[in-house]
Amino acid sequence: QVQLVDSGGGLVQPGGSLRLSCVGSGTNFNFYVMGWYRQAPGKQRELVADITKELYTRYVDSVKGRFTISRDNAKNTVYLQMNSLKPEDTAVYYCYAEPLPVSDSPEGTEFTSWGQGTQVTVSS
Repeated sequence: QVQLVDSGGGLVQPGGSLRLSCVGSGTNFNFYVMGWYRQAPGKQRELVADITKELYTRYVDSVKGRFTISRDNAKNTVYLQMNSLKPEDTAVYYCYAEPLPVSDSPEGTEFTSWGQGTQVTVSS
C-alpha cells in the first residue's frame, strides 16, 4: 500500500520562503512521478510541479522562477522549495505519486496516491 506523508507548511509573510517535504513508502517509486498539487478555497485542485525519477520537472507557469522541486530517489522523498511567496500561493498543498504515464487529472485516478495535505498561508 502506497503511503505519502507531507509536511512543511505554515504561515509566512509575502516574499518569504517555505520548504515542503513528502516521504513515500510501500512501493518502488522508481516508476512513479512525484509532485505537488494545491487547492485554494473555492478553486479546483491544480498541479504545481512534478518530477520523474530521471529528474525531469514540470511547473505551472505561475510558480516558475520561484519554486523548485527536487527528489531524493534513495529516500523516496520529494521536496518543494518555495521562494518569493505571494498571497495567491495560499492553499492546501498535496503531495502526489502516480505511475507513468501520469493522468494530469486533478482528481487523480485509481493509481494516484495522495498525501494528507499541508496548509500554506501567505499573509502579512
